Amino acid sequence: MEETDVCHSIPVVCVLHQASPDNCPAKTLGPNERLTLGVQALAGHQTISGLADDAGVSRKFVYQQADRAQAALDDAFAPTVADDQVLFQLPITKNWLKQAALALTLICHSSYRGVHEFYRDVLGVNMAVGTVHNLVRDAIDKARPHNRSQHLANVSIAGLDEIFQNRQPVLVGADIHSTYCFLLSAEDQRDGDTWALRLLECQDRGFAPKATIADFGTGIRAGQKRALPGTPCRGDVFHARHELTPVVTFLENRAYDTITAQDKLERQRAKLQQQGRRNQSGQRASLSRKVAAAATEQAKAITLADDVAVLARWLGADVLAVSALAYADRCALFDFIVAELQARVSQCPHRLGPVGTLLKNHRDQLLAFALQLDEDLAKLAVDFEVPVASVRDLLDLQTLDKRQPLRWQKEAVLREQLRGRFEQIEQAVRALSAQVVRASSIIENINSRLRSYFFLRREVGSGYLELLQFFLNHRRFLRSEHPERVDKSPAELLTGQPHPHWLEMLGYSRSCRN
Repeated sequence: MEETDVCHSIPVVCVLHQASPDNCPAKTLGPNERLTLGVQALAGHQTISGLADDAGVSRKFVYQQADRAQAALDDAFAPTVADDQVLFQLPITKNWLKQAALALTLICHSSYRGVHEFYRDVLGVNMAVGTVHNLVRDAIDKARPHNRSQHLANVSIAGLDEIFQNRQPVLVGADIHSTYCFLLSAEDQRDGDTWALRLLECQDRGFAPKATIADFGTGIRAGQKRALPGTPCRGDVFHARHELTPVVTFLENRAYDTITAQDKLERQRAKLQQQGRRNQSGQRASLSRKVAAAATEQAKAITLADDVAVLARWLGADVLAVSALAYADRCALFDFIVAELQARVSQCPHRLGPVGTLLKNHRDQLLAFALQLDEDLAKLAVDFEVPVASVRDLLDLQTLDKRQPLRWQKEAVLREQLRGRFEQIEQAVRALSAQVVRASSIIENINSRLRSYFFLRREVGSGYLELLQFFLNHRRFLRSEHPERVDKSPAELLTGQPHPHWLEMLGYSRSCRN
């Protein structure tokens, strides 16, 4: 059986030989056919001449495939390499030392003194801290033109935010879809004038997004209103939910505390009753009043915690979710949730008061994504010439668990309605829902990556930020939750055009091992 499995023929070679335009069957053989030919030659069940005749190739070609197969087997079963064995050689030049120092600084987040120590202890080379500093300054001068020459017309939805380093504000802006950071500027102020000035500078490079998304900072919104008066600024859903979630946790913990306190009083009263002493009647009466008051507080705390938890769940799972709920219905439910929260402010004013005010003042910004979603669903229905209700039902179908019978029942009804267009419309709705932007999560991601560089130095100048901006925009992703981003840089995702390695863009020639 083993011989039969290994020694099988190549039926396609004759056809390939006849179809080959230059009468060279060896060129038409694919990787699988070449592999099979090499394995048969190694197996020895058929002569080399016979294999060459059957495949219509030369004996030399068969020997070549056999050698490649043998080399692969030798490599697979090669003994373990010793730790002191030389694997390869790398030509060390001044150019290599410079780019390695820059790579240690940007890729490995190393400090200048860390680079100096690495060269001293690992390579035995004395590279002064000042030399590392000069290399970085030289890289800044080379990176600056790349940042300022990038056209920003492809930025569709921009995320805006502010971070701080040593109490100095840093303005950040990035394209949501490609993660390209088009703004990274250290400023003295973060008011509307400063934001407007930086956004106007971006406009000179073609910056004209359909919408922006940001938190509820007054400086960001005032600056955009001046620089981009016709562009809507959506509210960041994450910040709204982030404000409400701790309130739910606080109220739940407070309810547990009241349960603990009431249980403690109950045990004290039971202990007094077991003792049964006459002179403790007054103490028992006082303790009974405390138990009754604690029970009342416990009931109120549990009710409040449950009510707010339900309201928060409605807000996150229905109002602020990507679902088929119409914009008008979202607004009505949003107003109801805010009214219910404000009705309970007196029970926990320091927690519920700020959250209720935040939601009430920014309803339109938080639900701006839903208004756009309604418009996109209506346009999709017109394009496919189907009712809007059917498109909404398809969007609602995606939110249902595949393990629920209800989902398959609804899908059967929609398949009956849409017939042969079901798959096509479903894919279009799925693609539309995947493009809905509700939060500036990309900005938060960029901020977290910047923090790992900021901690290395107390002050961050504009030049250092320009180098970080260049590096983050031209470094290719090693992994991502979005497959289309893997092995591509934000600049490539924004423009759709490839670019050299970021070290080569800075003027370095990468060395190859020997």
